[in-house]
Amino acid sequence: MFTDSTFYFVALFALSAMVVNSIGIWVIYKNKQWVDRNIEYFMCFAAGVLVASPLIIAFPEALEKNKDADLAALTGFIFMFFSNKYIKHRTQQTALAFGIVALEGIGIHSFVDGIIYAVAFSISTATGVMAGIGLIGHEFAEGAITFSALMKAGVNGKKAILYAFLVAALTTPLGAFIAYQFVTGLNDAVLGLALGFAVGVLIYVSAAHLLPEAEEHDKEHSYLAFLCGVALALFIMFSER
Repeated sequence: MFTDSTFYFVALFALSAMVVNSIGIWVIYKNKQWVDRNIEYFMCFAAGVLVASPLIIAFPEALEKNKDADLAALTGFIFMFFSNKYIKHRTQQTALAFGIVALEGIGIHSFVDGIIYAVAFSISTATGVMAGIGLIGHEFAEGAITFSALMKAGVNGKKAILYAFLVAALTTPLGAFIAYQFVTGLNDAVLGLALGFAVGVLIYVSAAHLLPEAEEHDKEHSYLAFLCGVALALFIMFSER
């Protein structure tokens, strides 16, 4: 049963996630020249975050909610594979296709994050707060990663800020407010499938998209940036326990 306080908590955490994500975008934008010189390190860092977070945080939770989450993850991976093929065929521009596929994956992930807020607070305030703290913890890095992917795709300046905000930041409260309207009809099984699908999406974006791109333009010690991304995911996981 929802109360006014439930909605206020969902709104507070979803909008806080949007703000933190936006700060990540802005910080990277204000240091754009430095990012230009180190974009490969950012791609490796992003790959580390986006391959580790789904595997050690989201996937176990998805399987706990629905034993068929592994099939949903496979579906998400295959969906992104064919999306990548289609986008490359339509754009005929490798760099632009790279950015679009990265944004597609992050957008799906952020939207599912919003749904999790609504579902978690529908269970209890304590559950929602714990889930919310964990999710907000990765928003800064997600905003930075999204802006970096757009830069790699050749999108610059205010357009990159706008697109990153719409895809990575705004989708979280959008998912939360949409899900809030019918969340009583969602059960753990459905949420488990949604999480599983998002896991497959992010693993594709990281392992088959970001990391190969970074390796193609490998820089000295770029593997350390990848390990830093993995370390951040591990830190978030242990912080939630």
